[in-house]
Amino acid sequence: MQAKRTMPKKRRKEERMNMKHIADLHIHSKYAGACSEQLTLKNLDAVAKEKGISTLGTGDFTHPEWMRSIKEELEERSSGVYSFKGSGSGTRFILSTEVSLVFNKESGTGSKQLFSKDSGIKKMHNCVLAPSIDAAEGINDVLSKHGDMKADGRPLLSMTSEEFVEAVRCVDKNAFIFPAHAWTPWFGVFGSMSGFDSIAEAYGSQAKHIRAIETGLSSDPSMNWRISGLDDYALISGSDAHSLPKVGREAMVLEMGKDGFSFDQMIDAIIGSTAMTIEFYPEEGKYHFDGHRRCGISLSPKDALKYNNICPKCRRKLTIGVLHRIEELADREDGYVPKGAVPFVHAVPLREVIAYVSGKGVGTEYVNNSYTNLIKRFGSEFNVLLESSAEELTAADKGVGEAIADIRANDINIIPGYDGVFGIIDITRKVAARKGGFGQKRIGDFG
Repeated sequence: MQAKRTMPKKRRKEERMNMKHIADLHIHSKYAGACSEQLTLKNLDAVAKEKGISTLGTGDFTHPEWMRSIKEELEERSSGVYSFKGSGSGTRFILSTEVSLVFNKESGTGSKQLFSKDSGIKKMHNCVLAPSIDAAEGINDVLSKHGDMKADGRPLLSMTSEEFVEAVRCVDKNAFIFPAHAWTPWFGVFGSMSGFDSIAEAYGSQAKHIRAIETGLSSDPSMNWRISGLDDYALISGSDAHSLPKVGREAMVLEMGKDGFSFDQMIDAIIGSTAMTIEFYPEEGKYHFDGHRRCGISLSPKDALKYNNICPKCRRKLTIGVLHRIEELADREDGYVPKGAVPFVHAVPLREVIAYVSGKGVGTEYVNNSYTNLIKRFGSEFNVLLESSAEELTAADKGVGEAIADIRANDINIIPGYDGVFGIIDITRKVAARKGGFGQKRIGDFG
């Protein structure tokens, strides 16, 4: 599959981003399930500087041990904005968390029953940005009545999204809530297993307080532009990082003053003055196509419909992916660009680019050394990926420079991901020919 063009109009030189205002507000800590022990505030502070990210969400403020770390290791820099004590990195932190809600869709009440895609029990993930430590602690106190906050950095709460928004806003009306990875099959507000076709249906009386949605790894803004019902929502991008290397794989570029900002100003920028979003290739996401992982079956929405959404091998239901759901809800043609749409670019993490070009694993000494050298030369990962000229990059590393040029031009191939399997992105098609060729690898091969 050929990658699509990512900008509503050609990016001009004067439109280049201010790298000091890249924000990744959806990450996790070491206390969340399946997350790296390296996700500490000190390490996050350092990796943000390395990548060129100015503002990170803390992630997981609902977990008592992580909240203790936040209070001990961060200090308030401006209203609702924090920094790591004693660090000169310049990294700002915003208090953030993600929660998993489980409820009975039919009755509209919270439920602790096991989730099943064939039952009325639904799961939905939401993110919260809190304006202060006091607000975060108040939110934790209220939510603790609905689940065990110690069990996971992303707590499982027995309440509907409507109840959740109301509870959080009763603590602090300035808390900012948005649906996480909106299209993920099991946990997204529009996912194929959620049963919701609109924000109004999902949030009921509290829908008026939802002003943004996170598009997630398996969709990008151009896919969401096809749905007119989303025109009034800011399209947020965050990495949902479970390890340090994944921080910043999606992010936002915000238009803000150079001399600092408050929490409220950050929210205003997200809603009204996002300059650009940085996106994962949606085909690379692990729920882009329909499929059945156990049988190795991956199908486009059109082909899945030919089989009535049934796996042709085992005859069980396919996991319906993000592209299929977009097609179901879309009321515009592919390629439609709304007036005033925020532009975006696709990017591939630098370590993965080096690994693809060299044919070596992402955690190898060779890749680490090459990465370090490029960061030293250009200042940050995003400077390498998005800002540096092709001539500068090629002079520093010919193979990497040519590969990044291909990515910027969307001159790559991708085999889409499905049912929990990441897609295969080929940025070595030309590079392999130049170097004599080597085997294509899956993202999973690189850790």
